[in-house]
Amino acid sequence: MWLRPEEVLLKSALKLWVTERSNRYFLLQRRRGYGEGGGGIGATQILHQTPDSQVYWSIACGASLEEISQHWDWLQVNVMRTLSVFDSDDDITSFVQGKIRGLIAEEGKSSSGDDEDPERFREAMLRFERLFGLPKREKLVTYFSCSYWRGRVPNQGWIYLSTNFICFYSYLLGNEVKLVFSWDEVSRLERTSSVLLAESIRVCVHGEDHFFSMFLRLQQTYLLMQQLADYAITRLFDKETFSMDHPLSDPLHITQRALEVHARNQAFRSFFRLPQEENLCEVYESFLWVPFNHYNTLGKICVSERYLCFASQDGSQCHLIVPLREVVSVELPDRSSRALSVGVRGTRAFRFSEVRDFERLAATIRRKCSASSSPQHSASAQVTSCFCSAHLEDVMVGQTQPAVSTEALMNVFHPQDAENLDPKMLKERMKEQSWQIHFAEYGRGSGMFCTKKTRDLVVRGVPETLRGELWMLFSGAVNDMATHPGYYAALLDECMGSSSLACDEIERDLHRSLPEHPAFQTDTGISALRRVLTAYAHRNPKIGYCQAMNILTSVLLLYAKEEEAFWLLVAVCERMLPDYFNRRIIGALVDQAVFEELIRDHLTALTDHMTDLSFFSSVSLSWFLTLFISVLPIESAVNVVDCFFFDGIRAVLQLALAVLHYNMDSLLCCHDDAEAVTILNRFFDSVTNKDSPLPATVQQASAPANHKPAQSVDISDLIREAYERFGDIRWEEVESMRKRNKLYVIQTLEETTKQNVLRVVAQDVKFSASQLEELYLLFKRQHFISCYWSVSSPSLQNHDPSLPYLDQYQLGQSQFSALFTLLLPWAPNTHSHSHSHSLTRSAFRLADENRDGLVNFREFIYILYNGSFTEKLKFLFKLHLQPGMITSSLADDALCVLCLESIDDGVIRKSPERGRGKVDLQEYLKQWQDELQKKEENIKDLPRIKQNQFVRLSKTLYSVFHGDEEEESLYRAVARVTSLLLRMEEVGRRLSPTGTSSSALDTPVDSPGDPPAGGEDWSFSFEQILASLLNEPAVVRFFERTVDTQALIENARRNQIRDTH
Repeated sequence: MWLRPEEVLLKSALKLWVTERSNRYFLLQRRRGYGEGGGGIGATQILHQTPDSQVYWSIACGASLEEISQHWDWLQVNVMRTLSVFDSDDDITSFVQGKIRGLIAEEGKSSSGDDEDPERFREAMLRFERLFGLPKREKLVTYFSCSYWRGRVPNQGWIYLSTNFICFYSYLLGNEVKLVFSWDEVSRLERTSSVLLAESIRVCVHGEDHFFSMFLRLQQTYLLMQQLADYAITRLFDKETFSMDHPLSDPLHITQRALEVHARNQAFRSFFRLPQEENLCEVYESFLWVPFNHYNTLGKICVSERYLCFASQDGSQCHLIVPLREVVSVELPDRSSRALSVGVRGTRAFRFSEVRDFERLAATIRRKCSASSSPQHSASAQVTSCFCSAHLEDVMVGQTQPAVSTEALMNVFHPQDAENLDPKMLKERMKEQSWQIHFAEYGRGSGMFCTKKTRDLVVRGVPETLRGELWMLFSGAVNDMATHPGYYAALLDECMGSSSLACDEIERDLHRSLPEHPAFQTDTGISALRRVLTAYAHRNPKIGYCQAMNILTSVLLLYAKEEEAFWLLVAVCERMLPDYFNRRIIGALVDQAVFEELIRDHLTALTDHMTDLSFFSSVSLSWFLTLFISVLPIESAVNVVDCFFFDGIRAVLQLALAVLHYNMDSLLCCHDDAEAVTILNRFFDSVTNKDSPLPATVQQASAPANHKPAQSVDISDLIREAYERFGDIRWEEVESMRKRNKLYVIQTLEETTKQNVLRVVAQDVKFSASQLEELYLLFKRQHFISCYWSVSSPSLQNHDPSLPYLDQYQLGQSQFSALFTLLLPWAPNTHSHSHSHSLTRSAFRLADENRDGLVNFREFIYILYNGSFTEKLKFLFKLHLQPGMITSSLADDALCVLCLESIDDGVIRKSPERGRGKVDLQEYLKQWQDELQKKEENIKDLPRIKQNQFVRLSKTLYSVFHGDEEEESLYRAVARVTSLLLRMEEVGRRLSPTGTSSSALDTPVDSPGDPPAGGEDWSFSFEQILASLLNEPAVVRFFERTVDTQALIENARRNQIRDTH
């Protein structure tokens, strides 16, 4: 155990201890008279020493050498290499003492297990609030002792992980280090190691790396950080996949336990391909009797609400999924071996033994079986088919919709001929026989053992007649369909005949889906494809319809019944390829990043040759989106789909690596990307399936016409090579890389958005590039601040990645007011809160060009002053005009405080159909034409300001001048100008033959000058006010004074979060 450092005078106790190990800074000792086996607490110890010192520090003790050696090894790995960076022995001792105290606190925090000491955590929360100044609503999740590396020097302190922020604080040797980053700013989060650091966590924020090391439990800390970062970016950036039913939807109630449970449930569902509503309830370690091999395999039993699953842990790669609806009995045959037998339909039973709490497991299964769905689900397919046939509506007006297809299209257009003795058909019969033998030994349908032999059969190719059945089984779609009888028919009943954007896109792509195949040259295949895609778009409007779904669904319909094809599509889009089929195809981009990482690890020669691996990401995108269907002939592509449904995305990654490896020599000789693309296309043209029983009218393979046919490659050989050469890629490894790269992909998309916005805005403002970037980050953070502590913030709805770049982030009035006040170069120091609020409201109204209640970055940046005296005064003048006084054409250009022509450089301001990505070219062209026709505003065109508005303008000037070094001169100048204008207006009204009167408004007591009685309002033109103020040197000097924009930005950055308290 670690000990609080205490001084020890070793010279006086030398005879009592024997030194077992030592180095420059530490000693491991054993008390004399005790052997290696130990002899109670205090039999061994570790001391910290510094050279040439007689004083040692006791930092750890143990009952045995084995126990104390764990502490010694930790010091060797995490501390020893670090100490060499310090210049003095005193610094080394201070660092070691601080580190050991942190470890003791860390052990104390976790010693009570899941139920942490409330008092200790409350103290940590108070420190967290005091040190970082975050709102009390910010939820601290956990905290850890660690070291932060600033250059080559470690700073021992504490890292605090909250819902929206990662914070660190250290105070050592008079040096204070304080860091606060929001999770939405993190672009990289990964474990690293180096010569100086054994293992550390790298956090990249805005291109700057930060390293944290010396954690007591580094992996646990890293996983929690990864979960918090993923939660933040999914909730804030990727709202298409974030559901309000998410178990972590409330950011105010996130705990470490909730994060761990959520991660465990995600991993459980992903591994066993279970529906999203399934959660892991209990886990038991046990042995499963494998009858076909006559031995017990060690693994874990995982029980959810409706499934009993088993996964081996002894390398046998055996896993099992038993739906509880299929369980008919649970027995305890042998209590001595702690065994239980689970019987399922079909006279089959699974025997588990050496289950620690086997009686509790049996009771759990019985209870869940009684609560599960009725046995009617076994016939759900027939029920659903009948239901569908009775409820389908017309698709086209005036036509009767035919019944849902209950046969796979391949059976309709290419039925199997039992008397065909063609060699290919004989091989097909042999494959079928192999699978029948497999079914006899391993079971069939739900509850089938999946082992290495199953994978070997899949790699060889699934028989045509069994493909649909096995796809349903491996994907988990069979369970979805069984637990939702009649669901597909009900969807069709609701959506067929309706009109939507998704329906229009589906109709456009129907005849582009496998057009060479006979099944999609007739209404039978086209209608089935239309129904499946329309039903899914209605089921999941967040995805709706995305290109590539039509190609994938076409292949599914060839081998599965229509309803089965629908549930296969659900499994692919919502479980197996998450985030693939949406507007930004984030999931596909993440897997492209994973692919690049695997290329670096497995194809080093290609990595050394290519300067930029992003080429492979772009060329392989269609491989992943369509599972190679778009680049391989259909008879070869279905073999890839077989492997995909069995092994998931891992199979696609392996095959992609095998394709590059096969063409390695040719790719290494390429001089440009075009040549590489040609090589890969030529290779795909040469891939064949020599065992395919499909007739020539169905097969798509053909020799290229423009060059000599390359040597053919059989798809089975290619897949086999992929598994043999790259089969060591594990599922856990792929999932870890996916999580690690998701941060980078989303932040890369955000960086693209930022660069496009800045490119458009930079040409019309006078801020420097760095200042403009910092202002954009402040604007973006202001958008997110209101989202940090709200379950369903309206601001989240304002973020829509499908909109043009400028409109992806927008601020409402309250958000605008907060940021505008922070960045105003001369914030009004008024005692009247209502007056200040009125000014910011007027500024928002002026910036909100299209009156939609939202302001984008360009509209906001034009409000910030960066111009001449005339432009600044004109802006204040407009702020005090009544709403609606500026004509629409004038108001459009009034937004630009700099009075410059503003052209969007082709970027359209608002999407005509918000959030749906619909493109109305006529509306876009009209908006663009309006932008091009804008002209610089003439001050003569500005309306006159009325008396009460002028009074408020004067009050604003007084508050702006408050606190200035020339305050008295400025006050007098405003008074003189006000008095002069009033006299000029009075003289003008007397000389005028006719006057326009209006009801006078009450003027505040402190207003500059009282108007003459008479019940009439005065009004002034902007030219009059400008000419009068130009005669006051103090006012001109004030407004012409250079504004320290960088200081304003720094101030806003410091106070932006604090102002939300």
